[in-house]
Amino acid sequence: SNRSSGLQGYRIAEALAALGAEVTLVSGPTTLPTPADVRRVDVESAQEMWEAVQAALPVDVAVCVAAVADWRVAEPAARKIKKSRDGLPDLTLAENPDILAGLGALPAGERPRLVVGFAAETDDVVAHAVDKRRRKKADWIVANDVSDGAVMGAADNRVWLIREDDRPEAWPRMDKAEVARRLAEEIARALAAEEGG
Repeated sequence: SNRSSGLQGYRIAEALAALGAEVTLVSGPTTLPTPADVRRVDVESAQEMWEAVQAALPVDVAVCVAAVADWRVAEPAARKIKKSRDGLPDLTLAENPDILAGLGALPAGERPRLVVGFAAETDDVVAHAVDKRRRKKADWIVANDVSDGAVMGAADNRVWLIREDDRPEAWPRMDKAEVARRLAEEIARALAAEEGG
């Protein structure tokens, strides 16, 4: 679990829809209202999220904003695990699906034309984000510095956009709605350029 509110993802869905995109928002649990003109699919787990993303394909653009846990308990207990004098219980962990990498690795024809991920980093923000973009085979990474602990759930954000050339483009600190609008505009420009228009 983390303190992510889902706000940045919702703002991006809203901004893309405002530009005329047909948007499917795959959302974990949140109290946020569904943005206008957006189809929302609610999920509870990382596995459900990956299945819902796959069901939404094919798409031109995939934007992965959710802070999905890397691990889950392999076999959740059927009933409450009581405290004991033996200390902490032994829990076996299993790896959750890596949705960004899964999209990046799809074969041509199935893969979105533009795969965009987010990287929340606490140190060496740009270097870690560049590495993540390459490892996950994403086209772009939006990196944000969460070292002060104030980004998850906060209204504003300080980000860098890292594209295929890995040169970081620093954006000024702005609220998440403005980050979303700017990212949506960049996505629209990239698709128009790809189409020669």
